[in-house]
Amino acid sequence: MRFRVITYNIHKGIGGVDRRYRPQRIVDAIAHCEPDVVLLQEVDDGVPRSNGHRQVDLFGDKLGMPHRAYQKNVTLRRGHYGNAILSRFPIHDIRHLDLTVPMKKRRRALAVHCRIHYQGHTRSLLVVNFHLGLAGFERKIQIRRFLESDVISHTHRSTAVIAAGDFNDIWGNLGTKFMHAVGFQCATKLAKTFPAILPMRALDRVFYRGGLKLDHCFVSHTKVAREASDHLPMVADFILDMV
Repeated sequence: MRFRVITYNIHKGIGGVDRRYRPQRIVDAIAHCEPDVVLLQEVDDGVPRSNGHRQVDLFGDKLGMPHRAYQKNVTLRRGHYGNAILSRFPIHDIRHLDLTVPMKKRRRALAVHCRIHYQGHTRSLLVVNFHLGLAGFERKIQIRRFLESDVISHTHRSTAVIAAGDFNDIWGNLGTKFMHAVGFQCATKLAKTFPAILPMRALDRVFYRGGLKLDHCFVSHTKVAREASDHLPMVADFILDMV
């Protein structure tokens, strides 16, 4: 069965160049790609700069994606922001992995299991959404903590897993030093997603392992995507073995 995943740092729906809050641009940028699962970073909830919107529901409703999870990470004077997952597939077993390093901004990973039904078969897909820290040492601690967590250490190597998000890893060191050693492959290589208007840095990644075959991966360079956020959406098509 073929399905499509997007990881997208939406910058709270604020344009990377004009600095205007235009949530419809985010909706249009995502809808253009017709995804089945969407991993979002920097998602606002109740913040004045984004009109107090609960963005996980705003985007989920507009995109027709009824299954969703939200993770509050950074608390502001009014409201907070964090990670979100939208899905066309039912989700369950929502987990929050603490990746915070002392003296650094609060960081967590959001993990869910998707139930995928196809031609009489049902498979489980583990999806993990990241927004890692800005410092190199911080990211190494965070990725080790993820790999040592129950979510991964208790998951069989044959189970389909997608671990994606804003890794802030310009040179791709986390993949070669950590992820590959435990069976993950990188779908995105060093595709550049930041800044959206003129991408020069490869900050966003999609890793996968288990019963998944990568069909195609690309960065969406539509006009609306270049205006909607300071990152571009990263898109990956997979084939899931349903037998």
